[in-house]
This record gives sequence, structure tokens and C-alpha cells, in this order.
Amino acid sequence: MKRFLPIALIALVAAQFPWQMNWQTPSEEWPEYLGGPDRNHYSTLTQITPENVQNLKISWTYSTPDSGQMQVNPIVVNGRLYGVTASVQAFALDAATGKEIWRFGDPLKNWASTSRGVAYWREGNDERILHTMGHYLYAIDAKTGKSITSFGENGRVDLHTGLPETAKDKFMVSNTPGTIFEDLIVMPVRLSEGADAAPGDIRAFNVKTGKLAWTFHTIPYPGEFGYETFPKYAYKNTDVGAANNWSGMSVDRKRGILYVPTGSAAYDFYAGNRKGQNLFSNCLLALDARTGKRLWHFQTMHHDVWDRDLPAPPNLVTVKQNGKTIDAVAQVTKQGYVFVFDRVTGKSLFPIKEVPAHKSSLVGEQTWPTQPVPTKPAPFARQSPTVTEKEISPYAENRDELIANVKKYRNALFAAPSKEGTVIFPGFDGGAEWGGAAADPEGVLYVNSNEMAWILTMKDTPREDELAHLPAGERTYTRLCSSCHGAERKGNAKSGYPSLVDISTRRDKAFVSNIITSGKGMMPGFTTMSAADKQALVAFLFGEEKKEAGGGGKSVQMPYLPYASTGYNKFLDSKGLPAITPPWGTLNAIDLNTGEYLWKIPLGHEPSLLEKGIKNTGVENYGGPVVTASGLLFIAATKDGMFRAFEKKTGKLLWETKLPAAAFATPATYQVNGKQYIVMACGGTKLGTKKGNQYVAFTLP
Repeated sequence: MKRFLPIALIALVAAQFPWQMNWQTPSEEWPEYLGGPDRNHYSTLTQITPENVQNLKISWTYSTPDSGQMQVNPIVVNGRLYGVTASVQAFALDAATGKEIWRFGDPLKNWASTSRGVAYWREGNDERILHTMGHYLYAIDAKTGKSITSFGENGRVDLHTGLPETAKDKFMVSNTPGTIFEDLIVMPVRLSEGADAAPGDIRAFNVKTGKLAWTFHTIPYPGEFGYETFPKYAYKNTDVGAANNWSGMSVDRKRGILYVPTGSAAYDFYAGNRKGQNLFSNCLLALDARTGKRLWHFQTMHHDVWDRDLPAPPNLVTVKQNGKTIDAVAQVTKQGYVFVFDRVTGKSLFPIKEVPAHKSSLVGEQTWPTQPVPTKPAPFARQSPTVTEKEISPYAENRDELIANVKKYRNALFAAPSKEGTVIFPGFDGGAEWGGAAADPEGVLYVNSNEMAWILTMKDTPREDELAHLPAGERTYTRLCSSCHGAERKGNAKSGYPSLVDISTRRDKAFVSNIITSGKGMMPGFTTMSAADKQALVAFLFGEEKKEAGGGGKSVQMPYLPYASTGYNKFLDSKGLPAITPPWGTLNAIDLNTGEYLWKIPLGHEPSLLEKGIKNTGVENYGGPVVTASGLLFIAATKDGMFRAFEKKTGKLLWETKLPAAAFATPATYQVNGKQYIVMACGGTKLGTKKGNQYVAFTLP
């Protein structure tokens, strides 16, 4: 006999738990980071179309209790939206109304970090959100927001677990959601960029218990494949580290293959102490998802000295070549390349050439003689050799000065870091960046790109005895901080480095001390700095350190390397705009079946030039696109604060609207109770934009 729930009881349940009545089928959800395990930013939803997209209106907004940069791609499961605030508090909302259900985290704790979202796991009635704060991974009850204390130690796992003893106190955070496979979560981690970096071992943890399940050494141990590509003691992590995955991964759950893009070994810009090809830095790794065993790999940059981390999860796509259907994996890069491989064998679908690279002039450095370049697709961003006198911006008021400067720099494909200055183009932020690319079932890849040149300049590193005459705090500042903030603490605001002059008038000592330990933005935390060194550094920054000769004991110990960079410096004109000709940001559609471009357009307008009637310059952009089965491409990402919809077949702009703050994040689209929504995090802050604190959801009237 069938039993039916009384209507009155349904109404009562709906009144008490309205978010539980928002029914969704799996195709209506956005259940994982970037939409699914293939990381394709793709939705089969079709309610919003090219014909009606101009009718989109704001349906709901959610204001977080804090404000600041939010890079989050929210997920939506069972009618609940899960996101993260600027201060790294996880939360759940009713996906139809934006009403908060729960929030997890310490509202008073400043993690000085950003988050790109959370991971979701379910088995029966057990639903979990996996969320990171600092160097901890937390398991949270997805329905209640309560900590699951049976996970790890009282609900959390230290992400240093499984690393060698030398790394136990080193800087580590996780910005990107882990990748779920069965009962495992494989975690990305962000590490220091210096010689003090922890090793970037890939590690999987059990979702139920938090126990370490397997480890893959990205700096191989004796007897492991690739060991001979580093100096024989590199694995001991005394002055070589990283080769980490920070950007996230994709997984073929049917085949049980995990695809892991890795970054450079550290230190980033001088590698005289890590001679060799340096496997498995800068690699696309295919690992057995159950065991961590290497199946195949491809190294996209040998012996990296340019910080050419693989910046985004690879896309799992299906293409056709010569009448044959091939399951493939496509990896975008900071250089503007797309590498496309057979997902199972690792064979490239387009020829790859090893092209000559320039030798270094720095003593002790041995750059690798060649670097891999795919013959197809063509780069989606201009390359360093194009930065010539003819390519200096027509809008620059100091054009003659810029032309003189560019003639002094080293400027060639794979030109090595130098004391004269080397043009890095595309810059340290791509080309492609962490927002990644979208892909549709037809095998078309949609990728937004930055076209900002940066200048990498190296300098001699002073030895400890050369700094012995300085007080302890000033000595520590000179060694660890001056390369970015400058000897006079004036910073480089145009490139994102704030002035520390008169910091005492803007921040208190507790805040500054926390930033030193935890890091913020591009700055890693100095977690191994002693309390005495930190106290001395803060005293120096606040103008309270006594100027006595011979500052006492040794300053914080860092592995010594003979060269260091002068920081991450954009090539800008006197107004702070890119010094090269536009476009400064683009949106591209690439047919991976053929390797040919379908279209390419500038993305966004530079606000200061738009006021003068100059349009379509393109702008720096962070955060990826979303494509739908109805033929739309949605993207925010730009510093002009707009949210746009394009026709994905042609690149034609169909609709745009101004957001309350710029959204440097990838949107998510989902359907609840028969209505399709598209939502994004609007935190602003980056690139000098105003701060925001809202998640904004659009739908049709």
C-alpha cells in the first residue's frame, strides 16, 4: 500500500526547513569546483538563451559579514549553495533565496588568504563539506555547518601531514578546493616561492577519517623515477622545495585517473642549486587516483626560472581527429600555450617542438638548452619577442622613456633572468591564470587571457656578514622584504606591493605581525621566523628599533642563494596602464579538434580610457568563463566590474551589466524549482578596485 505525506505536514516541513524543499536533479546542480570533475565550466541548462539573456535581473544578493577579494566558484547541491567569505568563512545558503543556513569559521581570525571554494562529498545521509583555513583541512556537516569531530584531530587535518620533518613548520595554505575521488580528497597547497619552500608532494586523504592515503613525491626520492633530474640531495628540502600543485586538479572517475598540474621548483628565479631538468616541476601528471602511482607525465617547462607554474586545472575534453573520437586532456599555461594529450596514453594530439632557449649570464645558473612549444593551437597571448618599440602603447604619455627602457631589457623567447631586466610576456599572471578555461562537448575551449608584460630583474644577495652592522629588524627586512617593498619601504603600488612607510598610522602591531606569519596575496608567510626576529622586524617597520651598530644575534635563517629578484614589477606607463599596445585582455574560442581559432576578442574596457571614448582595450582579468548548452558564455573577471554574456559560437556580446564590485571569480549556474540562476562572488579589491562583500544571483523574471 502506498503511503502519502499529508499536505499539512509538507507545509510544516517547508516552513521549518525551506532550503530542504528546493528539489534539483544532478544536471541542475553545480556540484563541484568549476562545475564538475572535468573542470569544464559547462552546464547543460538551457532556460537562459541568447534570445532572452538581455532580460536577466538580480534575483537575490547575499552580503557577507566581511569584505575583500573573493575568488570563489560556489557549488550548488540539493538546493544549497556553498561558498566562502573574504575572511575564509565557509557558508551555506538557500540557493533559491540567498538566505543563510549556516556559517563556519572564526569571524575574528584574519587568515590573510583567499579561497576559491569548497569540496562536497556524500555517502548515504553523510554529506560533508571539505574546507580549508590556513594549513588545515576541515570536514563540516553539509546540512548543519557543524564540525565533524571524527575527522582527523577534532575535525581537522594539518596539511603538513606526510611531509618530511624539515617542512613541518614551513608556510602552507590551500586556496583551491581539493579533488574528490571515491573516499579520497587530493589537496592542492600553496607554498613559499623561496628557497625555504616546503616540498610540493601530492597527497590524498581519506574523506571519512582524515588519514593520509598516499603521497607522490614531486621532487623524487632515491630510486624513484626522475631522481637524477635534481641534485641528489634536493629531496631533503634544505634549499630546494615546491613543485607543488596549487591550482587544482581534474579527475576521470570512470578510468580512475587524476590529472595534476604542478608549478616550478623553488626558488623561482635562480636555480643554480637545482641543476637539471627538475622533474616533476611544471608537469602535467597523470596519476592513478587510488594509489598515486605515476601513469604518464609531460613537462611543459624544463628547469623553470620564470615562475611558469601551470595555473589552472586541465580540461577533460572529447575531440575528433581523422574520424576518430579521442578522450583528451587540455592544459592551458601562463605562456599562452595549450597542450592537448590523449587522456590515457599521454600522447600529444599536435606536434610539440623543443625550441632553443637562451643561456643565463648569472654565475652558477645553467638554464635548460630547449623548451617545449606546441605547434597547435597557436598561442592565445602575444609572446616576449613582440615587445618592441612598435608595441609601446600609443596612450602612454612617457612613450620615449618606455622605448628607451625596452631597448635595455633582455627580450626574447625564453630569455633568462638577468641583472639588466628581462621581459616576461605574457607576465607572471599569464596568459591563462587560475580561473582556467571552459570547454563544451563539441571540443571547443574558451579561455580568457591577460596580456600584461612584467620585468624580472635580478640583484646580488648580500651575505649575512655584509648585513651584520644593521640592527636585527632592519637586517631581517633587508633580507626578506626589501626585494618587493624596496629598500626605502615605498613599495610598488602599481604592481600590487603596498608602501610600508608610516604603516603604524594604518595598522596595529598585531595585524602586521599576523601578516608576517600568515602572508597575504602574493606574499608568503614566514612561519619559521622566530618570535624575537618578528618582534624586531615589527619594531623596525614601526620606527621603534634602536639604530645601534651591530644588531646582536643572527637574523632569521634562510637558505642563501647568490641572487634574488627585485620583485614582481609590471611594465607600466606613467599613469599605471600597461606600457604595451592593447589588447590587454582577450577572450578566445579554440577548436581543439583542429587546433584552429574560431574567434578572438578584447575582453573589457580600461575605465580611464573609456571615459575618453576609447573602447575595447581589453583589461587584466582573473576568474574564468561559464558556457551553457543554450549557446551562451558568461564571464565577469575584469577590472571594469562588468558581467557579460556572449554568444559562444561567434563571440558576439549579447548583454552586460555593472556589478556592485568587480567579480574576480568564476560564476556558477544552476536550476532550482524550475528556475535557472547564475551567481558570482563580487569582492573587488584586486587591481585597485573597490572592496565588495556580495554574492549576486541573476535569473529571468
